[in-house]
Amino acid sequence: MTSSPPREPDRAPGATLRRVLAFDDAGTLRLLLAPVDTDPAVRAVVFGDSGGDGTGDGDRLVLAVGPPAASPEAVAAVHDAARRGACAVVLRDTEGVPPAPDVLAAARESGLALLVRAAWTDWADTASLLRSALALSAAGEGTGRQASAHADDLDALASAIASSTGGSITIEDTAFRVLAHSATLPEADGVRRSTILGGRVPEARVAELRRSGLLRALWSSRDVIRRPASGDSPERLVIAVRNGSEVLGSIWAAADGRSLSPRADDALRRAADAAAPHLIRHRLRQSGSVRRRDDALRGLLYAQGDARTHAWSLGVAPDAPCAVVVAEHAGGSAPTSVRRTLDVLALQAASYRAGALVLREAERLLVLLPLAEGPDRGLRGPGTRNGGASGRDTHGGPEERGRDALGLARELASLAPSLPGGASVRAGAGPVAPSALQAAESCEEAALVVRVLGERERRGLDREPLRYAGPVEAGPGLDVLRILDAVRPLWESGSGPVHDLVRTDLAAGGRLVRSLGAYLDASGDVSLAAERLVLHPNTLRYRLRRIRERYGVDLDDPDTRLLITLAVRLTGDV
Repeated sequence: MTSSPPREPDRAPGATLRRVLAFDDAGTLRLLLAPVDTDPAVRAVVFGDSGGDGTGDGDRLVLAVGPPAASPEAVAAVHDAARRGACAVVLRDTEGVPPAPDVLAAARESGLALLVRAAWTDWADTASLLRSALALSAAGEGTGRQASAHADDLDALASAIASSTGGSITIEDTAFRVLAHSATLPEADGVRRSTILGGRVPEARVAELRRSGLLRALWSSRDVIRRPASGDSPERLVIAVRNGSEVLGSIWAAADGRSLSPRADDALRRAADAAAPHLIRHRLRQSGSVRRRDDALRGLLYAQGDARTHAWSLGVAPDAPCAVVVAEHAGGSAPTSVRRTLDVLALQAASYRAGALVLREAERLLVLLPLAEGPDRGLRGPGTRNGGASGRDTHGGPEERGRDALGLARELASLAPSLPGGASVRAGAGPVAPSALQAAESCEEAALVVRVLGERERRGLDREPLRYAGPVEAGPGLDVLRILDAVRPLWESGSGPVHDLVRTDLAAGGRLVRSLGAYLDASGDVSLAAERLVLHPNTLRYRLRRIRERYGVDLDDPDTRLLITLAVRLTGDV
């Protein structure tokens, strides 16, 4: 469906492309190529067939009615949008068909952001969405946080909680952004004033709460947590706001210049229940942005699509060094326990450093950790033309910065089993990538480190299972796994006595293969291998003789031992 083109474009001061896209909760638009500008201003939404003399200042978002992005004919629409002063152009999507390479090249050459409109919607609805986004973005300008349709309700709730607790209230989401607050008294401490003025809890304060263990207690507890007064900081009470087991945010009550009510704990428990619907609505409103962020983060970490476009969508400076940490369920726990543990670890990882980005998957977390200096330490916030990172490294060389990522891996691995009903995880820190555009390489190696930890535990090589490591700690195990992955197809297509032994024994339960694995890992020491298998040494000797006699496998032959070693390692946990 094609709407009649507007005579005069709708204008809204202060809106940017990233802010406008954040209002797309339904996933109507998909970003294919980021703009050259960090976050260009958008002051007009116009149709491509509405005329115009090309006098725009690079602040127009053009809806190109005509050929879809999959057609080379759309190149003309992209060039026309650039001529008319566009910062972005929207083409029609064709489900299951990728954009034409010539169209992508034209957008890249013109410096435009290229978006596609979902096939299930039409131009009129797309235009309506974008105009509403412009208006809402302009309405939220200067507030210090994104405008919310329910902000007034939350502010009223914060005032009511203040009356019932006798304290000053802030209601925050899980990223420590202030969603609402009660009136700030003249006696308010510096932390509260900084939090209210900045729209979020200061980074130094979040780090202190994390180190003290308060955040861990907050994410895992359903009760009120009391933080005693200390120095200039007054007594504070805090409770998590939940929807079932999911943490939505928190409510803080500070005794600013007065004593908290004796019944403040009960009042906060009731307030947490009352706040949950408001925070659910806030979360739903942000769902489109969260989905867009997760898609971009997944693309960046798995090297899918254009890395520079993903970095732009995430607000990550492409030249900022970073490292990836992977935390994965170690097995042996109920699905509910795994889910709850990873939920808490995701919150902990997000608080590790401003700008840390967490991708939550079924049984693991992937954390992109920025390692560069800047206001957001490697992030480009909306509206910062040159990005938040200066490019200077204040964390030392790659080794020192690698220890920073290893510290997060250690923290996650240590926290998991200490939680109520917590499930154990293995955490691997990838090497420092000099650019966010190379984050996929760090992610791949972090996942490989986790596999090395699992392999060592399966083979019983450590008295106590090692739960976290980086590339240095993983050692040659990384290269061994790479080699095993490379030779697997050759092994699976092969034949001969060793293949017959392994295939036959695995079908019968794998007892001989396990015995061989322990024998080889013990460098031929029968007593040590038998101890690891919890067998009598003579039982193991009998099994080794059986392997030689029944299958004709000579363990004294070096080539045979090498092939058996590869075969046993490739069979995995049998």
